[in-house]
Amino acid sequence: MRTKILFFIFLFSCIGPYANAQKKEKESKTTFDTEADYKPLDPLAPARSAFFTSVVPGLGQIYNKSYWKVPLVYAGIGIPAYFWADNQRQYTRYRDEYKRRLQGVHDKDHPTFGGLDNARLLEAQKFYRRNRDLSVVITVGFYILSIVDANVDAHLTQFNVNENLSIRPAFEFNNQYLTQNQLQLQYAVNIQYKF
Repeated sequence: MRTKILFFIFLFSCIGPYANAQKKEKESKTTFDTEADYKPLDPLAPARSAFFTSVVPGLGQIYNKSYWKVPLVYAGIGIPAYFWADNQRQYTRYRDEYKRRLQGVHDKDHPTFGGLDNARLLEAQKFYRRNRDLSVVITVGFYILSIVDANVDAHLTQFNVNENLSIRPAFEFNNQYLTQNQLQLQYAVNIQYKF
């Protein structure tokens, strides 16, 4: 058993100095293709895209060629707008019934309002008014979010995201603290950026 341990210690002690003796070849510097087909930067594209979306929701996404976002924009604006209309209609019904009750008209046979007293009608008005106002806030929030999305998407489409832009992590042997009396293997992470 001791011979095996000594053999492995001897084997690993021989590997360390041998690894230090190797010289790493320098990588060639990157060359740039001057004839590459680059689109010129349009500084007004984000503002134009945001303007289009503010005029017609989803038009900025079409301008940015993000066609898959258009149904999301219309769903995000349309669904809360539907709930706003429904809550407004219900609020108006309960408010009108409450006004009729204050005038002295009370129909006990009405299928919706017959069994409700005035306090319940006021609670229903508050409920539908609060939901109506919340629907307006959500609709405006999605409208503003679609404008911001069109602007950010137009900014990000101008960035260069091709294969020449990469990160290559690599491990390197670090012999900075290596002395003659002590033998330690130390590794470090090296990240190379290629532009």
